[in-house]
Amino acid sequence: MKFNDYAFSAEIKSGIEKAKFEECTPVQEKTFNFILEGRDVYAQSQTGTGKTAAFLISIFHLLQSEKYLNSKALVVVPTRELAVQIKEEAELLGQDLNFKYGCFYGGTGYKSQEAQLDEGVDIVIATPGRLLDFKKQGKINFNDFSILVIDEADRLFDMGFVDDIRKIFEATKKVENKITLLFSATMNPSVGNISWEYMKNPGEIFIEAEQLTVDAISQELYHVGKDEKMSFLLGIMKRENPDSAIIFTNTKYMAHEVSKRLEYNGYKNEYLMGDLPQKKRLNIVNSIKEGKLKFLVATDVAARGLHVDDLSLVINYDLPLDSENYVHRIGRTARAGKKGKAITLACENYVYSLSGIEDYIDAKIPVFPITDDLFVEDKSSHLRFSLNDTRNSDKKGNSKKNYKSRDGKRTGNSGNYKKNKESDAERLNRLRNSVMNVSGSNSLDTNFEIEKKASHKSKSYQDKAVKQKSGKNTKKRNDFKVRKNDTPKYTDNIKRVSSESNMEDRIAYYKKKYGEDFKFNESITNKVAKPKDKGSDIQTKKSLFNKIKSIFSK
Repeated sequence: MKFNDYAFSAEIKSGIEKAKFEECTPVQEKTFNFILEGRDVYAQSQTGTGKTAAFLISIFHLLQSEKYLNSKALVVVPTRELAVQIKEEAELLGQDLNFKYGCFYGGTGYKSQEAQLDEGVDIVIATPGRLLDFKKQGKINFNDFSILVIDEADRLFDMGFVDDIRKIFEATKKVENKITLLFSATMNPSVGNISWEYMKNPGEIFIEAEQLTVDAISQELYHVGKDEKMSFLLGIMKRENPDSAIIFTNTKYMAHEVSKRLEYNGYKNEYLMGDLPQKKRLNIVNSIKEGKLKFLVATDVAARGLHVDDLSLVINYDLPLDSENYVHRIGRTARAGKKGKAITLACENYVYSLSGIEDYIDAKIPVFPITDDLFVEDKSSHLRFSLNDTRNSDKKGNSKKNYKSRDGKRTGNSGNYKKNKESDAERLNRLRNSVMNVSGSNSLDTNFEIEKKASHKSKSYQDKAVKQKSGKNTKKRNDFKVRKNDTPKYTDNIKRVSSESNMEDRIAYYKKKYGEDFKFNESITNKVAKPKDKGSDIQTKKSLFNKIKSIFSK
C-alpha cells in the first residue's frame, strides 16, 4: 500500500511526501493496520525495514486523535546514537506538525536536557538510565505517557537493561488507554515474556528468515590469513575506491589499530566504539552522515541504528561472533531500495563463525578467489599501535599521532613513554609456562628452537639466556633464528578455497596453511587448546609451544 491510502492528516502526509516516502514497507503496513484497530504491536523487525518511520507516523497519528490529544509519547532505545537519529527522523517526518521532541541520554550534562523538559516535550526519546534518573528527580511524570515504544528490545536486554525496562512498564501500567509498540530484531525469549506480561492482545508482525539479508546487497567472502588482512584490506580499498565505507571489527583494540593503519596509509578515517566520549561519538556519527567523513572503523556499537544515506561499502574486517550482527552490519548499506556491497574477510581466528552465519541467513556467502593484485603493501607494517596511547590527547580531545615502531622508538608526538616493566624474555617464559601447565608436564624439550625477529631486537636482548629446566639440569639457550623478512607471504602453493568448496575443504585449507593442529571446533577465545593426551608426548607439546610462539611473535 501507499502512505496516501491511509487516513493520516494532511500535515502527516506532507511530511511523508517531503521525506520522499511513497510505498509502505511490510512492517509499516502491518503496524499502521494494528494501530488503526487500536491494538498494541509486537514486531520482529531488523534494521533497514522502515520500523522507525512505522512507529513515528503511528505516534503522530495517535497524538492528533481526540483520544490522545493531551497525551505524550515515550520512545525507549538502547544507545545515544539511535536516540539522536530517531529525533532527526521525527523532525523530518513531522516538520509540518507542532510537536516538540526531546532527546535524553547519559554521558553528557543534565543542564541542557533539563531545559528541554522545562520548555515542554511532546515526544520523549531516551535511553533507560537517564530516563529513570529524571523520573527519580521528579522531572518526568510517567503518567503523561499514553504511547510507549520500545525499540530494539533484544539489544536493550543484551545490554543489561531488562530490569529498567520492567520498571518503565510498571510505571506506565496504570495509564488509561495506553498503547504499546515493541520492536525487536529477534524473537528473544525475554522479549517474548515482556510482551506476554505487559501487552494486551498485541498484533504480531514477523519477518521471515529469508528476508534477513537484502537482495540489493552484493556479498563477497575472502579467506585470508590474519597476517594478510591489513594488506588485503588496503587492496580492497584500492580496487573498490568507495565513496564511503564502514569497516567493522570485533574488538575496540582492533578498531583502533585498523583505523590508525588506514590513516598511515593515506585513508583519513575515524573509529567508533562504546567507550569514546559522548561528544566525540556524536561528532563522528554526524560527520559520516553529512558526508564530511568518508571512512569509519567501528565495533558493533555502530551495527544498529546508524543510518547513513548512500553508504556504498561495508567491510567485515573480522567475521562477527554473533550471526545476527552479520545482518545488522551489512544492513548499513543498500538502504531505502538502493544497492550496496558487503565484503567479508574470514581468517583463522574467526572462521568458526561462518557456518553459524550461513545457517542464520539460510544461504552461502559467495567465496571469491584471491589474486596477488589484491594485496597492497602496508606502510605501517613496521609500527605497533596501542589503544592506551590515545590517552595522550590534546585539549580538544583529539588523539595525537603516537606511533611506535617495532624497535620501541616513537615516530610521532609521544610525550612521556614508560616501558613495559615485563621484559620480552619474561613474557616468553610466562607464555612457555602456560604451555607446560596445559600439557600437564613440568618440562619442555630443550631442543625446541625459538624464532625471534633479531632485526628488531638488540644484541643485548639476544644475549639474555632463556632458561629451560629438563629434570635437574638447567641449560642456557641462545639459538635465536633471524627472520629475513617480516613481510607476510601472500601466495603459496596451497590451493585456496572457492565458492564450490564445502566446509571440509575450507577446514583442510586452514590445516594446510596453519598446520595440522588447527581444529575447526576449537573455541576461538582459546589461543592454546588443551590436548587430549596429558602425557609427555613431545609432538603434542611442540605443537602447543609453536602456538605460543605465534602469539608471542605478534
